[in-house]
Amino acid sequence: MPKISSPEVPAETPTRTLPVTLPETLNVLRSRSVVRNYAPDRVDDSLIEQLLECMLAAPTASNKQAWSFVVVREPAGVRLLRAFSPGIIGTPAFVVVACLDRRLTDGLSGNISQKIYQTSKLCVAMAVENLLLSAHALGLGGCPVSSFREEAVRLLLDLPTPIEPILMVPIGRPAQKLTPSERRDKNEVISYETWGKDAATGSAA
Repeated sequence: MPKISSPEVPAETPTRTLPVTLPETLNVLRSRSVVRNYAPDRVDDSLIEQLLECMLAAPTASNKQAWSFVVVREPAGVRLLRAFSPGIIGTPAFVVVACLDRRLTDGLSGNISQKIYQTSKLCVAMAVENLLLSAHALGLGGCPVSSFREEAVRLLLDLPTPIEPILMVPIGRPAQKLTPSERRDKNEVISYETWGKDAATGSAA
């Protein structure tokens, strides 16, 4: 994949690796779908590492990176997580447990601490979206799961008190062809300039 650089970028700034074609990237965004049924294929550790690198490239407020992740690859560990996570339906190749690191959000006064806490939860969710998109791009798939027994997960993963599990993300190779879910028409959910105005006329929809 070619590297690009600009004469306006300082020499010490590393160059970025860009997608080969932008349409391929857009197709990944448009075609991603939830995967709940997984083929019994193992996913190589090298592939998992690529996914994790993409996950950690997600936006994070004030660059706090108030997140922590546990990757469960051993089949026995995956089965135990499934036992306490009704939202995990199939048997994935591995599970990423996405957590909030409250050591980086607590300790400030009142509303400020609560605001940082809520914003950091959104950052964890954005990291999970990066994980799901990169999985889809590499022929895998997954599903964010919030239905799990927190105390059981804490015990299974030996999570310290400040590490709060937010989402389970089972990932594996899809067992069947993906069928993207129906979406509301964009004219129902997108306004221009002010709420309720469409793009063509600028009038209320």
